[in-house]
Amino acid sequence: MARRNTKGTAQVPGEKRGAHLPSREELLRYIAENPDRSGKREIAKAFNIKGGDRVWLKDMLRQLQDEGLVQKRRRKIMRPGALPHVVVLDIFSRDAEGGLIARPAEIDEDDEGPVPLVTIRAQRGGRTVAGLGDRVLARVLPAEDDAGPAYTGRILKVFEKRRRAVLGVFREMQDGTLRIEPVERRQPELLVDEDFRKDARHGDLVEVQPVTRGRYGLPKAKVLSVVGSIATEKAVSLIAIHAHEIPHIFPESVLEEAESAQPAGMEGREDWRNIPLVTIDPADAKDHDDAVFAEPDPDEKNPGGVIVTVAIADVAHYVRPGSSLDREALKRGNSVYFPDRVVPMLPERISNDLCSLREGEARPALAVRMRFAPDGRKLSHSFHRVTMRSAARLSYPQAQSAIDGQPDEKTAPILDSVLRPLWDAYAILKRGRAAREPLELDLPERKILLKPDGTVDRVIVPPRLDAHKLIEEFMIQANVAAAETLEAARQPLIYRVHDQPSLAKQESLRAFLASLGLSLARGAALRPAQFNGILARVEGTDHEQLVNEVVLRSQSQAIYSTENLGHFGLNLHRYAHFTSPIRRYADLVVHRALIAAKGLGKDGLRGEDEERLEEIAALISATERRAMAAERETVDRLVAEHLAHRIDETFDARISGVTKAGIFVLLPEFGADGFVPVSSLGNDYYIYDEPRHALVGQRSGRGYQLGDRVEVRLLEVAPMAGALRFEMLSEPTHVPGSSKSLHKAKRDATRTARRTARTRRR
Repeated sequence: MARRNTKGTAQVPGEKRGAHLPSREELLRYIAENPDRSGKREIAKAFNIKGGDRVWLKDMLRQLQDEGLVQKRRRKIMRPGALPHVVVLDIFSRDAEGGLIARPAEIDEDDEGPVPLVTIRAQRGGRTVAGLGDRVLARVLPAEDDAGPAYTGRILKVFEKRRRAVLGVFREMQDGTLRIEPVERRQPELLVDEDFRKDARHGDLVEVQPVTRGRYGLPKAKVLSVVGSIATEKAVSLIAIHAHEIPHIFPESVLEEAESAQPAGMEGREDWRNIPLVTIDPADAKDHDDAVFAEPDPDEKNPGGVIVTVAIADVAHYVRPGSSLDREALKRGNSVYFPDRVVPMLPERISNDLCSLREGEARPALAVRMRFAPDGRKLSHSFHRVTMRSAARLSYPQAQSAIDGQPDEKTAPILDSVLRPLWDAYAILKRGRAAREPLELDLPERKILLKPDGTVDRVIVPPRLDAHKLIEEFMIQANVAAAETLEAARQPLIYRVHDQPSLAKQESLRAFLASLGLSLARGAALRPAQFNGILARVEGTDHEQLVNEVVLRSQSQAIYSTENLGHFGLNLHRYAHFTSPIRRYADLVVHRALIAAKGLGKDGLRGEDEERLEEIAALISATERRAMAAERETVDRLVAEHLAHRIDETFDARISGVTKAGIFVLLPEFGADGFVPVSSLGNDYYIYDEPRHALVGQRSGRGYQLGDRVEVRLLEVAPMAGALRFEMLSEPTHVPGSSKSLHKAKRDATRTARRTARTRRR
């Protein structure tokens, strides 16, 4: 029988307890006060819980989770809504005494309940370094006073002042009025007086500042600046760039520093120019940051094994810590890819010239040489700072065609000496991947092809070639080798981490799978193989696409962290981004860490930089989310503009999301999402069945479920907002397992009505 501390007196964590165990209150207080040291092992160590008492701790933490008092997030036990110690915040209000109040800039989709707020503490001397509307990086701690926000924060960094302007399209209406069509869906239209148009013309993308709002009519605004015309080729991506405040113009100091950079010499480098490394990239790639080579392992102790070499552009040689280039790269965090342009992390002089592994040109690189056994196990690896010369620049289809028996003038001479050994090595690495069993989701990626004028030509699903998979697996192994090397050297680094699904999402997924007659194990920690088993069972069935979508939605979001939480999706214990330093700042940090750990030069990670790694991880995680949102919104706007002239046409669609408010549908032909309001679904009263991702009619018991194929009619298009509104033409169908949910909903509705009636009678 578990021994419990009945006295409930507080005791210092780590103090000897003997037979006593912490009370619930002590556990909750420790978890609240130590969000960065609240893993199960850390809690056990803090309270000196050993042996069989660890079972009691596991049961107690599970009970607290079931009661909603704590939640598990990225292997940490945290109070609901708890924030990490370093977080990006938006300052949005003031308290009664004039103090600044902030909220997290990015809310984790796994979190439920109210958004935690932060009181910003004044700096030394009482001075204020930020104001309303600013985005800041802050170190936060739980507040001592329960009366106000849950946290207090100290500002570490203020980002560039956030514009309080509205972005929209200037319109000259037929009645003579001047209006602004906002690009944000929730922003109302604005009127502009002639005196405040500031040379704006019809169709211009402008920034405006709202000035007045009367009791009647539309609010008024004045034009602050003309961004450009929406008729130009790159206007749509320009909207996302300005809406998300993505830095896209390099300061003069950065450009001057890039132009003055000189090619790297041979000093301190191994000469690998005779090794026939090749680059394999998309056909339209402008920079090439990775090259590969493979050969049989000559070691008699490893018969049938291979040596795989991955060489990565040595960006660290040109972008030194603390330089103008470095500061700008950190501010951008990563390159942003739109259908019509790229906003690079580094100037072209660096990314497309000095660092790009061009065919036939000597380039500096940081390389890893890895030895694999015939079963795919990695036996050893070593890192080298080298000078290399790419033997060939190949595209994915070009390399694949050569292996498939159709070599061209470039691939024929290297088919037997370079390409076949690469594919032989990939066959071995595939065995290791199969044994590792990463998550294998089958979701096609669409690509928008544009016409010369920047409008949509068509949407395609590029084929998934073995050439893609080969490069992907080589890069994964190189990333693992980097993380292993840095851990072995006790060198601080930034990991790429991906936690297992939250408990709430696991339960939601179990309920959904149960409605399809599928089960997901409960209790023990989940593994990707369990998801793969489910995906294999539905392969080739009507539910295949649906189950893949729901499993994807159940996953946590990958982030950057100084704490190693592992990578759930890849089923790896340690993982770091090393292979793309031209376009990701995280990889540049890992390069510098390797240079420092292996003594490969004087441009490695400095002590002062190591102290900022937690801050840097938070910054680049935020810039990554910013880039993803901007890229997604640009695609939505491009497709909406493409469909603007097809009102009242019907389309084949698939239900891609279900909410209480209505249904999101995806047009497979265009990769575009639109919305069907629940109020337009017909005469039935539709109930949201969350576990089954469905809307079900209360009277008919029939409805619409995630993944259903339907026919819809396009009713309305808002091109600048990227919004499409549809009418559902398909009739509702039976939703498996929905009868119990309907019965419960009806019962709850009846009870609510009775309580309301009793209240009125009183």
